[in-house]
Amino acid sequence: MLVNAIAVLLDGLAYGALLFLMSVGLSITLGLMGFVNLAHMAIAMLGGYALLTAMQTAGLSFAPALLLAVAATSVFGVALERGLFRFVYGAPPLAQVLLTVGALFMISAAVTYLWGPGLQSLRLPDVLNGRVQLGPFGFARYRLFLLAVGLAVLALLRLGMDRTRFGAMVRASVDDQDVARSLGIPVDKVFMGAFAVGSALAALGGALSVQAIGLDPGFGLKYLCWRCLSWCLAGRAL
Repeated sequence: MLVNAIAVLLDGLAYGALLFLMSVGLSITLGLMGFVNLAHMAIAMLGGYALLTAMQTAGLSFAPALLLAVAATSVFGVALERGLFRFVYGAPPLAQVLLTVGALFMISAAVTYLWGPGLQSLRLPDVLNGRVQLGPFGFARYRLFLLAVGLAVLALLRLGMDRTRFGAMVRASVDDQDVARSLGIPVDKVFMGAFAVGSALAALGGALSVQAIGLDPGFGLKYLCWRCLSWCLAGRAL
Protein backbone atom coordinates (compact mmCIF):
# COMPACT_ATOMS: atom_id res chain seq x y z
CA MET A 1 0.00 0.00 0.00
CA LEU A 2 2.80 2.40 0.93
CA VAL A 3 4.71 1.53 -2.25
CA ASN A 4 1.69 2.37 -4.41
CA ALA A 5 1.09 5.61 -2.53
CA ILE A 6 4.70 6.73 -3.06
CA ALA A 7 4.49 5.84 -6.76
CA VAL A 8 1.35 7.93 -7.14
CA LEU A 9 3.00 10.78 -5.24
CA LEU A 10 6.04 10.67 -7.53
CA ASP A 11 3.83 10.71 -10.63
CA GLY A 12 1.98 13.72 -9.25
CA LEU A 13 5.21 15.56 -8.47
CA ALA A 14 6.59 14.84 -11.95
CA TYR A 15 3.39 16.13 -13.55
CA GLY A 16 3.58 19.20 -11.33
CA ALA A 17 7.19 19.74 -12.42
CA LEU A 18 6.07 19.73 -16.07
CA LEU A 19 3.31 22.24 -15.39
CA PHE A 20 5.81 24.36 -13.46
CA LEU A 21 8.26 24.38 -16.37
CA MET A 22 5.56 25.37 -18.83
CA SER A 23 3.94 28.01 -16.64
CA VAL A 24 6.89 29.63 -14.89
CA GLY A 25 7.73 31.51 -18.08
CA LEU A 26 4.22 32.95 -18.00
CA SER A 27 4.91 34.23 -14.50
CA ILE A 28 7.75 36.26 -16.02
CA THR A 29 5.69 37.82 -18.81
CA LEU A 30 2.50 38.25 -16.76
CA GLY A 31 3.77 38.64 -13.21
CA LEU A 32 6.83 40.77 -13.97
CA MET A 33 6.11 42.42 -17.31
CA GLY A 34 2.36 42.73 -16.84
CA PHE A 35 1.71 41.26 -20.30
CA VAL A 36 -1.19 38.80 -20.63
CA ASN A 37 0.33 36.25 -23.00
CA LEU A 38 -2.21 33.52 -23.65
CA ALA A 39 -0.08 32.26 -26.55
CA HIS A 40 2.46 31.02 -24.02
CA MET A 41 1.34 27.41 -24.26
CA ALA A 42 1.56 27.57 -28.04
CA ILE A 43 5.25 28.35 -27.61
CA ALA A 44 5.52 25.34 -25.29
CA MET A 45 3.84 23.22 -27.97
CA LEU A 46 6.36 24.43 -30.55
CA GLY A 47 9.16 23.32 -28.22
CA GLY A 48 7.77 19.80 -28.33
CA TYR A 49 7.47 19.75 -32.11
CA ALA A 50 10.96 21.24 -32.47
CA LEU A 51 12.33 18.40 -30.34
CA LEU A 52 10.56 15.78 -32.47
CA THR A 53 11.82 17.36 -35.69
CA ALA A 54 15.39 17.56 -34.42
CA MET A 55 15.37 13.89 -33.40
CA GLN A 56 13.36 12.34 -36.23
CA THR A 57 14.39 14.51 -39.16
CA ALA A 58 17.85 15.78 -38.24
CA GLY A 59 18.77 12.53 -36.48
CA LEU A 60 20.05 14.18 -33.31
CA SER A 61 20.12 12.38 -29.97
CA PHE A 62 17.86 13.49 -27.13
CA ALA A 63 20.17 15.92 -25.28
CA PRO A 64 21.41 18.01 -28.24
CA ALA A 65 17.93 17.91 -29.79
CA LEU A 66 16.48 19.27 -26.55
CA LEU A 67 19.00 22.11 -26.44
CA LEU A 68 18.37 22.94 -30.11
CA ALA A 69 14.60 22.87 -29.61
CA VAL A 70 14.78 25.24 -26.64
CA ALA A 71 17.11 27.63 -28.47
CA ALA A 72 15.11 27.64 -31.71
CA THR A 73 11.78 28.13 -29.94
CA SER A 74 13.24 30.92 -27.82
CA VAL A 75 14.33 32.71 -31.00
CA PHE A 76 10.83 32.28 -32.42
CA GLY A 77 9.37 33.69 -29.20
CA VAL A 78 11.62 36.74 -29.41
CA ALA A 79 10.64 37.27 -33.06
CA LEU A 80 6.98 37.06 -32.05
CA GLU A 81 7.55 39.54 -29.24
CA ARG A 82 9.52 42.00 -31.39
CA GLY A 83 7.22 41.73 -34.39
CA LEU A 84 3.83 41.64 -32.67
CA PHE A 85 3.49 41.58 -28.91
CA ARG A 86 5.60 44.60 -28.00
CA PHE A 87 3.11 46.89 -29.70
CA VAL A 88 0.47 46.09 -27.07
CA TYR A 89 2.66 46.52 -23.99
CA GLY A 90 0.75 48.92 -21.78
CA ALA A 91 -2.47 48.38 -23.73
CA PRO A 92 -5.67 47.30 -21.93
CA PRO A 93 -5.50 43.62 -20.95
CA LEU A 94 -8.48 42.82 -23.19
CA ALA A 95 -6.45 43.89 -26.23
CA GLN A 96 -3.55 41.69 -25.09
CA VAL A 97 -5.88 38.73 -24.56
CA LEU A 98 -7.46 39.04 -28.01
CA LEU A 99 -4.09 39.41 -29.76
CA THR A 100 -2.39 36.50 -28.00
CA VAL A 101 -5.41 34.17 -28.31
CA GLY A 102 -5.42 34.94 -32.02
CA ALA A 103 -1.71 34.08 -32.18
CA LEU A 104 -2.45 30.82 -30.32
CA PHE A 105 -5.05 29.75 -32.89
CA MET A 106 -2.80 30.70 -35.79
CA ILE A 107 0.14 28.72 -34.38
CA SER A 108 -2.12 25.70 -33.72
CA ALA A 109 -3.38 25.82 -37.31
CA ALA A 110 0.18 26.06 -38.65
CA VAL A 111 1.23 23.07 -36.53
CA THR A 112 -1.70 21.03 -37.85
CA TYR A 113 -0.71 21.88 -41.42
CA LEU A 114 3.00 21.09 -40.94
CA TRP A 115 2.90 18.05 -38.63
CA GLY A 116 -0.65 16.75 -39.01
CA PRO A 117 -3.46 16.42 -36.46
CA GLY A 118 -2.31 13.15 -34.88
CA LEU A 119 -0.78 12.47 -31.49
CA GLN A 120 3.03 12.48 -31.59
CA SER A 121 5.30 9.99 -29.84
CA LEU A 122 8.93 10.15 -28.80
CA ARG A 123 11.55 7.50 -28.13
CA LEU A 124 13.58 8.30 -25.02
CA PRO A 125 17.25 7.37 -24.68
CA ASP A 126 17.96 4.19 -22.75
CA VAL A 127 19.34 6.12 -19.79
CA LEU A 128 15.90 7.65 -19.19
CA ASN A 129 13.93 4.46 -19.73
CA GLY A 130 13.17 1.85 -17.11
CA ARG A 131 13.04 2.14 -13.35
CA VAL A 132 15.40 2.77 -10.48
CA GLN A 133 14.95 0.36 -7.58
CA LEU A 134 15.63 1.69 -4.08
CA GLY A 135 14.81 -1.10 -1.68
CA PRO A 136 11.12 -1.92 -2.01
CA PHE A 137 10.46 1.26 -3.98
CA GLY A 138 10.73 1.51 -7.75
CA PHE A 139 10.88 4.89 -9.44
CA ALA A 140 10.58 5.64 -13.14
CA ARG A 141 13.80 7.23 -14.33
CA TYR A 142 12.04 9.78 -16.52
CA ARG A 143 9.87 10.94 -13.61
CA LEU A 144 13.00 11.45 -11.50
CA PHE A 145 14.59 13.34 -14.40
CA LEU A 146 11.58 15.67 -14.64
CA LEU A 147 11.76 16.40 -10.91
CA ALA A 148 15.49 17.10 -11.14
CA VAL A 149 15.02 19.49 -14.07
CA GLY A 150 12.18 21.30 -12.29
CA LEU A 151 14.22 21.79 -9.14
CA ALA A 152 17.26 22.94 -11.12
CA VAL A 153 15.21 25.50 -13.07
CA LEU A 154 13.64 26.78 -9.85
CA ALA A 155 17.05 27.27 -8.25
CA LEU A 156 18.51 28.97 -11.33
CA LEU A 157 15.53 31.31 -11.67
CA ARG A 158 15.69 32.29 -8.03
CA LEU A 159 19.41 32.93 -8.32
CA GLY A 160 19.06 34.80 -11.59
CA MET A 161 16.28 37.12 -10.43
CA ASP A 162 17.73 37.83 -6.98
CA ARG A 163 21.49 37.84 -7.51
CA THR A 164 22.26 38.93 -11.08
CA ARG A 165 22.42 42.32 -12.79
CA PHE A 166 19.82 41.22 -15.35
CA GLY A 167 17.39 40.26 -12.60
CA ALA A 168 17.86 43.66 -10.96
CA MET A 169 17.23 45.41 -14.30
CA VAL A 170 14.06 43.38 -14.82
CA ARG A 171 12.74 44.30 -11.37
CA ALA A 172 13.62 47.96 -11.88
CA SER A 173 11.96 48.05 -15.32
CA VAL A 174 8.81 46.50 -13.92
CA ASP A 175 8.63 48.87 -10.96
CA ASP A 176 9.00 52.09 -12.99
CA GLN A 177 9.99 52.13 -16.65
CA ASP A 178 10.63 55.89 -16.78
CA VAL A 179 12.97 55.85 -13.80
CA ALA A 180 14.72 52.75 -15.16
CA ARG A 181 15.32 54.50 -18.49
CA SER A 182 16.66 57.58 -16.71
CA LEU A 183 19.18 55.32 -14.98
CA GLY A 184 20.39 54.02 -18.33
CA ILE A 185 18.57 50.67 -18.30
CA PRO A 186 17.52 49.58 -21.83
CA VAL A 187 13.97 48.65 -20.87
CA ASP A 188 12.99 47.35 -24.31
CA LYS A 189 16.00 45.02 -24.44
CA VAL A 190 15.38 43.90 -20.86
CA PHE A 191 11.80 42.98 -21.71
CA MET A 192 12.99 41.20 -24.85
CA GLY A 193 15.46 39.20 -22.76
CA ALA A 194 12.79 38.37 -20.19
CA PHE A 195 10.46 37.20 -22.96
CA ALA A 196 13.26 35.06 -24.39
CA VAL A 197 13.77 33.41 -21.00
CA GLY A 198 10.04 32.80 -20.66
CA SER A 199 9.88 31.30 -24.15
CA ALA A 200 12.88 29.06 -23.47
CA LEU A 201 11.29 27.74 -20.28
CA ALA A 202 8.00 27.12 -22.07
CA ALA A 203 9.84 25.26 -24.82
CA LEU A 204 11.70 23.16 -22.26
CA GLY A 205 8.46 22.17 -20.55
CA GLY A 206 6.74 21.44 -23.85
CA ALA A 207 9.63 19.33 -25.10
CA LEU A 208 9.83 17.28 -21.92
CA SER A 209 6.06 16.76 -21.89
CA VAL A 210 5.97 14.89 -25.24
CA GLN A 211 6.67 11.53 -23.62
CA ALA A 212 4.82 12.23 -20.38
CA ILE A 213 1.47 13.71 -21.46
CA GLY A 214 1.48 13.55 -25.26
CA LEU A 215 1.60 16.20 -27.96
CA ASP A 216 -0.91 17.22 -30.61
CA PRO A 217 -2.02 20.52 -32.21
CA GLY A 218 -4.55 21.02 -29.42
CA PHE A 219 -1.82 21.08 -26.79
CA GLY A 220 -1.77 24.88 -26.56
CA LEU A 221 -5.48 25.08 -25.85
CA LYS A 222 -5.56 22.04 -23.60
CA TYR A 223 -2.97 23.40 -21.20
CA LEU A 224 -3.81 27.07 -21.55
CA CYS A 225 -3.49 28.98 -18.28
CA TRP A 226 -7.21 29.12 -17.46
CA ARG A 227 -6.44 30.79 -14.15
CA CYS A 228 -4.95 33.70 -16.07
CA LEU A 229 -7.93 33.85 -18.41
CA SER A 230 -10.46 33.77 -15.57
CA TRP A 231 -8.44 36.46 -13.77
CA CYS A 232 -8.80 38.71 -16.80
CA LEU A 233 -12.47 37.98 -17.40
CA ALA A 234 -13.34 38.49 -13.76
CA GLY A 235 -12.38 42.14 -14.10
CA ARG A 236 -9.22 42.17 -12.03
CA ALA A 237 -7.19 42.98 -15.14
CA LEU A 238 -9.93 44.64 -17.19
